Amino acid sequence: MAETTLDTRVPQTAEATIAAIATPPGPGGIGIIRLSGSRALPILSTVFSPKCGTTAFSSHRLYYGWIRNPHTGQTIDEVMAVFMQAPRTYTREDVVEIQCHGSYLVLQDILSQLITLGATLAEPGEFTKRAFLNGRIDLTQAEAVIELLQAKTREGLGLAMSQLQGNLGAMVGDIRSALLFLRAIIEVAIDFPEDDVEIMHTEDMGRRLELEIIAPLRQLIRAAGRGRIFRDGISVIILGRPNVGKSSLLNALLREERAIVTAIPGTTRDTIEEFLDMKGMPVRIIDTAGIRDDAEEVEEIGIVRARKKLAEADVVLLIVDGTQPPGPADMRLFESVGDKQILLVVNKMDIAGYDPAPFAHAFPDLPRVAVSAKTHAGIADLESALFAMVTGGSSWDPGYSCVPNVRQRAALDKALAAAEQVAAGLRTDLPPDLLAIELQAALDHLGDITGETTTEDILDLIFDQFCIGK
Repeated sequence: MAETTLDTRVPQTAEATIAAIATPPGPGGIGIIRLSGSRALPILSTVFSPKCGTTAFSSHRLYYGWIRNPHTGQTIDEVMAVFMQAPRTYTREDVVEIQCHGSYLVLQDILSQLITLGATLAEPGEFTKRAFLNGRIDLTQAEAVIELLQAKTREGLGLAMSQLQGNLGAMVGDIRSALLFLRAIIEVAIDFPEDDVEIMHTEDMGRRLELEIIAPLRQLIRAAGRGRIFRDGISVIILGRPNVGKSSLLNALLREERAIVTAIPGTTRDTIEEFLDMKGMPVRIIDTAGIRDDAEEVEEIGIVRARKKLAEADVVLLIVDGTQPPGPADMRLFESVGDKQILLVVNKMDIAGYDPAPFAHAFPDLPRVAVSAKTHAGIADLESALFAMVTGGSSWDPGYSCVPNVRQRAALDKALAAAEQVAAGLRTDLPPDLLAIELQAALDHLGDITGETTTEDILDLIFDQFCIGK
């Protein structure tokens, strides 16, 4: 079945006027209700009584007054209202926003009145979806909106803002333009096969393909791998025998007393998860029950959960007691980690008898760092070592603004594979009609990124991630 394509350059105005509460749940100083569609202004005019009396709304101006029940005349709230006339709006439709007090009951009462008057409750992400369908933003910018809302660190926020400004869409557009140029050349060769004049030499086409298409695609794919770390973060588990300092290490990393610390082995009976910002990298840090063979029943449940979290983790902090030589239990834990990245943490460097040498001998291939979870000595070195292990050693360059997400990365991989097929075909004198097929495939995959050739199912999956009101 052929894919449904959407022309995002032609405004598409939906029939329904949608409405939703645009502020988060819970009490607040201000609550905002948003409407979008051709009936936004008539609906506002029906429920809004301006203080200055009857007025014709001027676009993009705030008006003070009251929202009243149009049937009973009862005042619901004192508000500020603004009408924004299309196309200079978020959705490129007529938009109304009502700023009222942030009471849940007030917001619900006003929204109910709007729906009674003909508005339809908006679906998740429907305002942004209309902005996309009406050509105000491309799909990369639409996805950037949700990334902006979900950013966990300032670096993640910066990446989302760069994409919202259209940087990724512009770079993909440049690659598509280069592909379209080459396709036009190929189409001429298909239409005039008897023409002896070569429009462009094969070597020139191959060079242009490499410089303007393949190299930029590879650059974007590399950026996607690095950017994922700063956008989505990593999961780090603290693993070790009982009483080696796992909970103390968690507290040291968080700079607060989050976990209970005692000298009694087996204090931690369950996993403890917290979030921290490590040099702009979101890190979900997980403290686990100490793993040993002679655990009691409740502690054994915590150990089972620890093993489950281990399977889900990206990086393991294998913590050992630096005052004791590594024993069989340490080695069994190391072997249980499998092929995950491991950073060996040799703890208790503040205690007499500390000797890291046996661990260098027992774990020669593991990167390791010495710390005192109690005094916080070496914690900065631990953070630097973990950051370098995950990112390759350098901070994210904020000047590089094109950072594809997972969905976009998959489309880039397919576009690159098609472009490389074209390059191989040029070297082997593949017939022009076969080259054209691969060029079109690359164009379609890039169109999936910006929204020109994206299926309805994919669009639904993207916008379903949004909250209602955005």
